[in-house]
Amino acid sequence: MGEQVIERRTGVRGGQRGPRLAVVLAAVLVAALLAVQAAHGTRLKDIASFSGSRTNQLVGYGLVVGLSGTGDKRGSEFTVQSIYNMLDRMGVRVDRDTLKPKNVAAVMVTAQMPVTAKPGTRMDVTISSLGDSTSLLGGVLLVTPLKGIDGNIYAIAQGSLLVGGVSAEGAGASVSKNITTVGMIPGGANVERSIPFEFNQQDGLAITLKNADFSTAQQVAQKINDAMGGAFAAAVDGGTVNLAVPDQHKGNLVPLLANLENLEIRPDNRARVVVDEKTGTVVVGLNVKLAPAAVTHGNLQIEIRESAEVSQPLPFAAGQTVVVPETDIAVQEENRKLKLVEGASLQELVQGLNALGATPRDLISVLRTLQVSGSLHAELEVI
Repeated sequence: MGEQVIERRTGVRGGQRGPRLAVVLAAVLVAALLAVQAAHGTRLKDIASFSGSRTNQLVGYGLVVGLSGTGDKRGSEFTVQSIYNMLDRMGVRVDRDTLKPKNVAAVMVTAQMPVTAKPGTRMDVTISSLGDSTSLLGGVLLVTPLKGIDGNIYAIAQGSLLVGGVSAEGAGASVSKNITTVGMIPGGANVERSIPFEFNQQDGLAITLKNADFSTAQQVAQKINDAMGGAFAAAVDGGTVNLAVPDQHKGNLVPLLANLENLEIRPDNRARVVVDEKTGTVVVGLNVKLAPAAVTHGNLQIEIRESAEVSQPLPFAAGQTVVVPETDIAVQEENRKLKLVEGASLQELVQGLNALGATPRDLISVLRTLQVSGSLHAELEVI
């Protein structure tokens, strides 16, 4: 019986009740998700990193061979020089001026090496074209040493490339999908030297928050001290918590960190609105508040149309054929009334901004103006 009443109330009464119901359901869903997050919190390892667990960047220069005419052009002198040097080391004598690198591409090879990697560990590598190659599809990377910032070789890369794009070109047209000048080799690098670091020999650990916040840092320190039963952790700033290793865990840090990384934390971040002007994306954080403000936003659209009219004289006349341009200018401006926008919560803020009927790109201008006026109580970040 209750279900039938609900169906009658949400059924036909104009076309606006359906969209309104969808907005209400979406708001309820967002509120439920936020409530679940607030109740359960977030694990420490999801919002912070521990000292000694970082990765190290490796880079190398190499050659990709086996391309089907999509390699570097004749003007890429460094590719020609690299081919000549490689063949010379293999005992092959060639005339440098006769080399044609259309099936070869010079590339940069990059990799992320974990601090725990040992000799024999396999790593993924990314290969990016350095010259004017149009595609690395079907190529094979030759042996390439990967060096760290200290100049030492830590890994060797080689193998067939996986390219996530495709391109084709004809005499009068070309088509491409995704990027064809960047590829990867899963497990394409073999670690030859480990990083000189002993994780278990640390007397103290630094816990670094991904998003610095004094309230969250203090909460992390308090949670750790409660779990360990002593004053072992202290927040030194908004993004770092120092942890003194107890005597019973020195030389064996894994059990200690396995327990600490699963502590539930409720992050308290600054109110922030992030705007991506390239795509028109706007992300509003949970703590964003909006003071009462009257806002109107209208678009001014100017359209200019220009066409060419040909004026041709009559036969056997003394005149000349001329082209006369004709221009039509139309100006259209939206007339929108003032809207009162006030938000004490994320749900009310979204409802107030939606009341303006603005597109995402219009919303960017509205948010900027609200921040200048002092009505937006949040940090506006444009990326």
